[in-house]
Amino acid sequence: MVDVSTSIVIDRPLSVVAGYTMDPLNAPAWYRNISTGCRLDEGSFGIGARAAFEARFLGRALSYTYEVREYVPDRLLVMATAQGPFPMRTSYRFEAVDGSSTRVHLRNDGQPAGFSKLLAPLMAPMMRRANTADLRMLKRVLEAG
Repeated sequence: MVDVSTSIVIDRPLSVVAGYTMDPLNAPAWYRNISTGCRLDEGSFGIGARAAFEARFLGRALSYTYEVREYVPDRLLVMATAQGPFPMRTSYRFEAVDGSSTRVHLRNDGQPAGFSKLLAPLMAPMMRRANTADLRMLKRVLEAG
């Protein structure tokens, strides 16, 4: 099992931070390893909605689809994928620090299988570094305007 949690405070209001972060189309702007993200469903974004991503991790190209499992606007987004060698759940929680700052909690957890299972002991520290860097980029993007 791999379970990595990180967080950061962003000097922007809760609705701005949550709205931007929850939109899969914005992921390539702040996730270093994600090259594309797109919605697979029309209509409102919520439970059952799907998003597809292209990424690189551990030097390998990955294509995966997340499905929204939990969604509370401006508060919580939990997405999960079951396909591929590393079924993963990604959770975002948002809380107002004050009227103009927001704490973002990012958690990735999953059960590696196949080849990924051999790399599981190395994955948590690598994911923690990547998530920390991604949250710092999210902070830079959002605080810049």
